[in-house]
Amino acid sequence: SVSSSEKAAALHRVADALVANEAEILAANSEDIAEAERTGVEKALLSRLKLKPGKIEQLAQGVRMLANMEEPVGRVLRRTQVAEGLMLEQVTSPLGVLLIIFESRPDALPQIASLAISSGNGLLLKGGKEASRSNAILHKTITEALAPTINPNLVGLVTSREGVADLLKLNDVIDLVIPRGSNALVSHIQNNTKIPVMGHADGVCHVFVDADSDFEKVKNIVVDSKVDYPAACNAMETVLVHEALSEDGRLKKLNGGADCAEKLQLPVAPAPKIEYGDLECTVQIVKGIDEAIDHIHKYGSSHTECIITEDQQQAALFLQRVDSACVFHNASTRFAD
Repeated sequence: SVSSSEKAAALHRVADALVANEAEILAANSEDIAEAERTGVEKALLSRLKLKPGKIEQLAQGVRMLANMEEPVGRVLRRTQVAEGLMLEQVTSPLGVLLIIFESRPDALPQIASLAISSGNGLLLKGGKEASRSNAILHKTITEALAPTINPNLVGLVTSREGVADLLKLNDVIDLVIPRGSNALVSHIQNNTKIPVMGHADGVCHVFVDADSDFEKVKNIVVDSKVDYPAACNAMETVLVHEALSEDGRLKKLNGGADCAEKLQLPVAPAPKIEYGDLECTVQIVKGIDEAIDHIHKYGSSHTECIITEDQQQAALFLQRVDSACVFHNASTRFAD
């Protein structure tokens, strides 16, 4: 087995290698972007595909941070004395072999690989064909940095779609499949394997602007929730308001919910539940917090929601009742990134 110090040293080598090979990584990414533009890849996928300036250094910092964290394997979480001389322990351990399938985002590859190395899991990666060059150089950079303390074969890269179909049949070898991408991708994986699948496809996130809210906060939070990274899964898609939202020029397109499109003189939203992945969002007027929460539960995806209000009781009610993975008060939905 690999010791904690050996894993940490390997992760530091990975971080250094990412920085040292930044020019080559960005060159490959530029080729992927050019090819995607030629073939008409949709704008949201194109946005996820691009490695922006400073992204490699940011990824390296994340890997170093992971290397400096407490060893995740072998920690005793719970110890119970069942009988005299008989102790029951719950100890953290690796899951086994993970197959992770992701669309477009090459920055996900070093993040996933580093987490797998830290947690002692074997890893098979399958990225989208639109990021093939970026994924190939990132995989090469990472695996070459693992030697000699960690076997580079522990992080594999699948390069053909046919390969995935065969891998999904290996329920005696692969312990968990994690698809990261569209609803269609996640559904396809779930319907075509006996291996356990952990998947969450949609990111239909809401910001509820309460009647008792600071308008400066409203402008800053709503704009950041959408504009910071429109293609992210925690970008805002719907803003629920008591009053009409004034466009400040930074959002390119607003759509009105069925009940308020005419009143706000906005085009009708394509659907109550929609993930734009672009500089576009839906505005829906609600009567109050109860209707806002009902709307979120009916049309949301249980991902990330936010309330903007100066009323602490309303905030506490929203945080308590909304059933989503992340629920924020007076903070951008992008806060978790």
